[in-house]
Amino acid sequence: MIFGRELIDEKCIDQLDRCIGPNDIGVLTADAHYGYGHPIGGAVAYRDHISLSGVGFDIACGNKAVRTNVRVADVDIAHVMDEVYRRISFGMGRPNNEPADHAVLEAIRTADVAEQRGMAQLAANQLGTVGGGNHFVDLFEDEEGWLWIGVHFGSRGFGHKTTMGFIALSQGLPWGDRVKEGGMEKPPILFEQNSEMGQRYVAAMQLAGDYAHAGRDQVVSKVLDILGNPEVTYQVHNHHNFAWLEEHGGIPYWVVRKGCTPAAPGQEGFIGANMFDTSVVVQGLDTELNRAGLYSTVHGAGRVMSRTQAAGKKKYMKGWSCSNRDRNGSLPNHTPMGTDGSNPKCPKCQSTMRKREWTEIIAPGLVDFAAVQQRMQAARIELRGAGADEAPQCYKKLEDVLGAHAGTIKVLHRLRPVGVAMAGADVEDPYKD
Repeated sequence: MIFGRELIDEKCIDQLDRCIGPNDIGVLTADAHYGYGHPIGGAVAYRDHISLSGVGFDIACGNKAVRTNVRVADVDIAHVMDEVYRRISFGMGRPNNEPADHAVLEAIRTADVAEQRGMAQLAANQLGTVGGGNHFVDLFEDEEGWLWIGVHFGSRGFGHKTTMGFIALSQGLPWGDRVKEGGMEKPPILFEQNSEMGQRYVAAMQLAGDYAHAGRDQVVSKVLDILGNPEVTYQVHNHHNFAWLEEHGGIPYWVVRKGCTPAAPGQEGFIGANMFDTSVVVQGLDTELNRAGLYSTVHGAGRVMSRTQAAGKKKYMKGWSCSNRDRNGSLPNHTPMGTDGSNPKCPKCQSTMRKREWTEIIAPGLVDFAAVQQRMQAARIELRGAGADEAPQCYKKLEDVLGAHAGTIKVLHRLRPVGVAMAGADVEDPYKD
């Protein structure tokens, strides 16, 4: 089943075909785009397998949204977003600015999959942090003026390292060994669902799901604290990189959804658009078309431009940089210090240099991010962080992809962004999806 075929690249359709066996069912949602071993926006119901590639590297990435009992008009959005960006950690590998505790950390320390126990400290450090890429903490206004909080991220380094560990095991290597991930067109990594490896993976995935769920709860709670702890009058919370044991047509399947929001009849989901456009809360309908789509809908608008195309080709540099910004001189990282232990001098102005890391653009991108920032400001959207690779033009229009799913979902709420916080453009995102 393919929703919005005209919106989807043929490579993505071919990739789904490679994921499906003779007893399996495949679906593409209208926001689908090419992924590693499995299309993002792809759902597959497996009769006999569990798909590591379908769950992906960011196990249990998902969304949470809550409606508060305060009006946007009564809130200093700029001040709140300043506090969000100060108190919540964005970026790869960042520890929590305000360390958090949760019962899930004890579950990790005593995990059934012993290898996950060794990541307990990493999990504790990153609980309640957001990461990079398209992950966000946003404020919204609904049709009646109520303030909403919406967040999007997953299981952080804990989930990523869990996935890498099982990739190593699938290649006959010890957990933690370097692995060859292969290209995006590699066959998906599948485990027999009743095998020891399959059962271990399911247990590890579900624990990573609990961790991601707890992290989103922690971040929403922190934003509520910043707001003065208003009452929450509604909430919706869902994974969209996960696998569930479900029945379809009376037959049990492991349904893996990668970049898909589950939308069973009556089930609600929060779907983000981009930093500028309206996001939505939807509810699944009890229709034949929704059944044919494995009760799966979009998780966002879907990319139409790669990060490199948008932002340009970047090179991460490490070396000596002039302390006089007007001169902007630099020297290689291996440049020796003076015989007296002093830092080297700038070859342009002889100012003392300092060690730092920075990014150089070696090929320009297609997005003028300064113009994007001006557009956001004109729309009175408070933006913190982000970069050209997350600009609105990098994505399809959410209304277009939702239209392709007409008859499977209904929109319950439309949410206009008033505050957007993401990792800055200087943050490297090593995660694949």
